[in-house]
Amino acid sequence: MADQENPVFQIQRVYLKDASLEQPNSPGILLEQTQPSVDIQLGVEATPVAEGIFEVAVTATVQTKIEDKTVFLVEAKQAGIFEIRGIPEEQMGAVIGVACPQIVYPYLRGNVADIVTRAGFPPVHLAEINFQAMYEQQQAQAAGAGDATVQ
Repeated sequence: MADQENPVFQIQRVYLKDASLEQPNSPGILLEQTQPSVDIQLGVEATPVAEGIFEVAVTATVQTKIEDKTVFLVEAKQAGIFEIRGIPEEQMGAVIGVACPQIVYPYLRGNVADIVTRAGFPPVHLAEINFQAMYEQQQAQAAGAGDATVQ
């Protein structure tokens, strides 16, 4: 076991990969006095970049509507490049699915709040996310799908 690598987990870079803002019904909708509904969707994706290098991105889509009309739609993707080496294979999923998103997510929260504020609206503060629970739920769903196909 002399060739066993020492574990490495390093952040190479955190960056805003994509951001968009749409206000398709402005300015008319801005005169509405009705409280808009807010829908927030989150996603996590990981992509191998090179040997031991991964890009992990957290995406948020925030849409506010008054009845069926969009007030604003913000889509943002915050990413990080991570060097991950020497981690046992059975732990890699948790590192990429939990540890990396936890590092990237606060940057995404700040950028979404900033975009919404710069658009002239009160900031939308994304809630804290338990990426451990989210990861475990995805694993359970994947295992359930696997069980269903075996039968």
